[in-house]
Amino acid sequence: MSLKEKLSEDMKAAMRAKESEKLATIRLINAAIKQREVDERVELGDDQVLSVIEKMIKQRKDSITQFEAGGRQDLADKEKSEITVLAAYMPAQMSEAEVQAEVAAAVVQSGASGPQDMGKVMAVLKPKLAGRADMTAVSGLVKAALTK
Repeated sequence: MSLKEKLSEDMKAAMRAKESEKLATIRLINAAIKQREVDERVELGDDQVLSVIEKMIKQRKDSITQFEAGGRQDLADKEKSEITVLAAYMPAQMSEAEVQAEVAAAVVQSGASGPQDMGKVMAVLKPKLAGRADMTAVSGLVKAALTK
């Protein structure tokens, strides 16, 4: 079953169970997917759907930071509940040790010798870690590995 089919089935189940928050979040995911399909005139595969969901999670994390800074805990809590629903469709996250091992392997594979080669290393890592690790944290680990 593709990710889009799973979203459709989960949306139906949320309607039957009258889970309004989950239903609203799934509808947001479907709208974002449909928007990207219309914009790019393509049918999205699972990898592209995951990138849409990953982007939505990142947006919500940014919103949480802003809402908490503005003293709007009610809105921050709503965003956190949406992240919970969104995260259910992402693959299992890698541990810190696994990510560090991937970074070390990518540095060796790309032949990187310093910070100027960070793009080469990230190009190797992005397809492997997309959706399974926070790429901002991975970027920091790569930078640290290359500045040694």
